[in-house]
Amino acid sequence: MHNHFNGLKTAALFGAIFAVLLGVGAVIGGARYLWIFALVGVAMTAYGYWNSDKIAIKAMRAQPVSEAQAPEMYRIVRELSTKAGKPMPRLYISPTSAPNAFATGRNPQNAAVCCTAGILELLDERELRGVLGHELMHVYNRDILTSSVAAAIAGVITSIAQMLMFLPMLGGGGNSDDRPNPLALIAMALLAPFAAMLIQMSISRTREYDADEDGAKLTGDPLALASALRKLEQGVAARPLAPEPQVVNASHMMIANPFRAQDVSKLFSTHPPTAERVARLQGMAGYRG
Repeated sequence: MHNHFNGLKTAALFGAIFAVLLGVGAVIGGARYLWIFALVGVAMTAYGYWNSDKIAIKAMRAQPVSEAQAPEMYRIVRELSTKAGKPMPRLYISPTSAPNAFATGRNPQNAAVCCTAGILELLDERELRGVLGHELMHVYNRDILTSSVAAAIAGVITSIAQMLMFLPMLGGGGNSDDRPNPLALIAMALLAPFAAMLIQMSISRTREYDADEDGAKLTGDPLALASALRKLEQGVAARPLAPEPQVVNASHMMIANPFRAQDVSKLFSTHPPTAERVARLQGMAGYRG
């Protein structure tokens, strides 16, 4: 088990988001309609999970690179994937100057690792190794599946909530005792998507902590990742990405929040505070500075 019980926290958060989904089902009359949205959610999850590598790569306009084009990146990823006993992933570089990196793919056999041109310019080899270790652990920990399921459930809840806004106007069949309380419908329509989004963001932040911890164990150098995170925070502040829809959908996969601080609040952030991540990594290294 991880030192900070991140796996247990993820399980608890999934329990909470399922509780929200069941609460919505109870308000609209049990499972009469819920199964329809559940099937849609399963289909959305399967599509997003199966095509996760293509979606994120396209959003960042990344291109595959050969070992001759990116020898340092290849050397580091080959070393770390061999150490972990996993196959070599495909490597990509995004032309954007905003410093960031992400890994995606439904399993280690279909994984892709992408660095932006900005992060390759910003970090030294030791720091880049720390970042790539973090990203590989997202794949090895199956975090793409975790985030896909969380996003699909949140999407189902939001879709149901939108439908709830119209139920009071449609009336519904049966006598008044069979009809959902209009006030309860309106309250659930407003609050359920908000709660689902908060839980989804919390799951993403928890998985980031796990990737930090496991990536640092893989590289054996927690302070390298800590140093990289500090540089990335400054680099993103200087060269943030515009919050376009495609980039927003892929942002949870990136090692650092790619947007300006004022574009996203701490409450809705997919990433933990950098200072907290750095402190945990320093603790792993026994740093007392």
